[in-house]
Amino acid sequence: MSHIVDEPEGADAIPDQERTDQERKGSGHADSDRAEIDHPDDADQRRLGERLQRLRTERRWSLTELAEESGVSRAMINRVERGVSSPTATILGRLSGAFGLTVSQLLDEALEHEVPRTSDPDEARGVQRAASADSWTDPETGYRRRPLSSADFPADVTEVRLPAGREVAYPASAYAFLRHCIWVVDGALELQVGATTTRLGAGDRIELGEPADVVYRNAGDEPCRYVVVVVRQR
Repeated sequence: MSHIVDEPEGADAIPDQERTDQERKGSGHADSDRAEIDHPDDADQRRLGERLQRLRTERRWSLTELAEESGVSRAMINRVERGVSSPTATILGRLSGAFGLTVSQLLDEALEHEVPRTSDPDEARGVQRAASADSWTDPETGYRRRPLSSADFPADVTEVRLPAGREVAYPASAYAFLRHCIWVVDGALELQVGATTTRLGAGDRIELGEPADVVYRNAGDEPCRYVVVVVRQR
């Protein structure tokens, strides 16, 4: 992809501070690198970084090859893999699309869930308790996604909360292998698919067609909550 600004050979060895300064001075990714926000090296970031590195190694891709496939700069991929940067939703969409995965699959470290086997009604088989549910929050917008289905379920079902006045963009590559349905639970959502914008209110749903760039936008004064269902095309 011609819009990627690649680092010279040996860039991975550049000290963090110098690398950060270089990235701040001008990457070609208006919607990616400048949107990254550094956070403490916590367990979730490390797990995501390790999973990303493992997926890349399994495909025998170099950092440069993944950068070309995803449109995310090599330096930023390196920082995510090392667990020192938290990617935005847009970055996750680009990376998941490069691997042919959903965003939830990319975030799910183990891709398996141990189901409790007990006669206790409070620990019933297949039940996911709200208090123990995992979630992921975009460090830039506060957009939060929580999986409603396990990795073993044939559909990828995710609850999303989008704060007022915020928007999140996903590239067409994130939907290349998927059928995609959106149902608004609370609030109002503007959905821009390619050049077409559709306004959805509570209870409205929409099924998307051919892959296109998608922007989820909450132009209102209240948070919006919606559910996204994706399945692989046959």
